[in-house]
Amino acid sequence: MRRKLRPPLPPRHGLDPARLKMPAEGPWTTLREHLVERLPRVAPERIEEMLREERIVGLDGPLGVDSPFVPDSFIWFHRDLPDEIEVPFEVSVVHRDEHFLIADKPHFLATIPRGRHILQTALVRLRLELGLPQLSPAHRLDRVTAGLILFVITPEVRGKYQTMFRDRLVHKEYEAIAPYDPDVVLPREISSRIVKERGVIAAQEVDGPPNAETRVELIEHRDGLGRYRLIPATGRTHQLRLHMSGLGLPILGDDFYPELTETPLDDFTEPLQLLAKVLEFTDPVSGERRRFESRQTLQAWTDLDAWRRGPLP
Repeated sequence: MRRKLRPPLPPRHGLDPARLKMPAEGPWTTLREHLVERLPRVAPERIEEMLREERIVGLDGPLGVDSPFVPDSFIWFHRDLPDEIEVPFEVSVVHRDEHFLIADKPHFLATIPRGRHILQTALVRLRLELGLPQLSPAHRLDRVTAGLILFVITPEVRGKYQTMFRDRLVHKEYEAIAPYDPDVVLPREISSRIVKERGVIAAQEVDGPPNAETRVELIEHRDGLGRYRLIPATGRTHQLRLHMSGLGLPILGDDFYPELTETPLDDFTEPLQLLAKVLEFTDPVSGERRRFESRQTLQAWTDLDAWRRGPLP
């Protein structure tokens, strides 16, 4: 097994540099020519500026505008950051030991950098705030879902925790606030086939062998709303939201199901009332049985008007 190359650039804003491997052959004379063709979303002028400012480096140091194209070589650089809307909520830590930590993520904060969310993500915030540049998530939550996420601190055991989630060895419980309908008989198990196509925002339930299973329980109800416990046996994209919508009980604040609605990124009103409340598992390193509970509550249940209004300026 080849040893992974260590980046010659340090992390920036808690993020490692991007790495590109050059093709084994090609018509390019200079590195600049290749990058202009390979990175069409980056203006040629910006690529040239990065080379002039020595922001692109190889194993032997910075590369310039006239640097030749070298087949099979590696280069590193930090991508330009997008303009981001600041998420005005804190991510807290409910547990930390030598190998992992459990974070309690707020609504509207993405788990990992992607697209328009880079610095305003739980991973980057925690790396910077805690001084843990190698921190990595063992699983993910949707940006609009709040609650518990396990992040691995020690790289050597990362695979053990990720495998635990992959193999469905983690007991998860969610809470949700949704309409109450006395005609919907609960508790019940819901099984369906969920498909999420690449490039399509919403997932959908289709005919075919089930690949998603959720247990839905009613905890309590009042004033036309119910507080529900959702226990997923599988982890398909948007599974809980689709299953609740399929019952005719769409989760409050869901702008995807049953109907897709465009919501600006700076609109922090009516957050999705879905909370990853419990994580329970046998620690794959220590063998100890672990159980963690979120300290958050769903605001629509305790103060419906404040939930609709959003955070005060």
